[in-house]
Amino acid sequence: MLSSSYPIATPFLRLRSDKIELPDGSVIENYYVRETLGFTIIFALTPDGRVILVRQYKHGAARTVLELPAGAIDAGESAAACALRELTEETGYVGDDPVLVRTYLADPTNSNGSFHLYLVRNAQLRAAQSFDITEDIAVEIVSLGDLRAMLRDGRIDTGSHVASIYAMLDYLGLL
Repeated sequence: MLSSSYPIATPFLRLRSDKIELPDGSVIENYYVRETLGFTIIFALTPDGRVILVRQYKHGAARTVLELPAGAIDAGESAAACALRELTEETGYVGDDPVLVRTYLADPTNSNGSFHLYLVRNAQLRAAQSFDITEDIAVEIVSLGDLRAMLRDGRIDTGSHVASIYAMLDYLGLL
């Protein structure tokens, strides 16, 4: 990297503009990288083996999506603490300590971020939902069979969540 600047630095987006030199000597101006602390995705299972999903509007896609609970890691927060916080805030559910199943690169071409997939077992409704300013979330609890059907028919179509669900089903020996 030859130089960097930050044309956008807000609580919602931090965008770095780099001047880079490629291995062949080519120089590229204004190569943009979205900086992030990453996020967590939580696969929460109720005591009877059902999965907690959230349905919410996402402004970037301009539509409502069905996903696993998830959220951005705050400064100074561990990924595990974020997983517990986001599960409770978005759904009101609390469960066993989160188990890290896998960490993935989110978008290595244009971002420095990763996402962390956690399993939380024995999730039970214990709190009121507490939304961020951009959130309005409906909780849906589904069987593993229904979850698989939602993957197949596209009702769940956010790439990171589709990958996370398949990875978790494999981890749990349910593929």
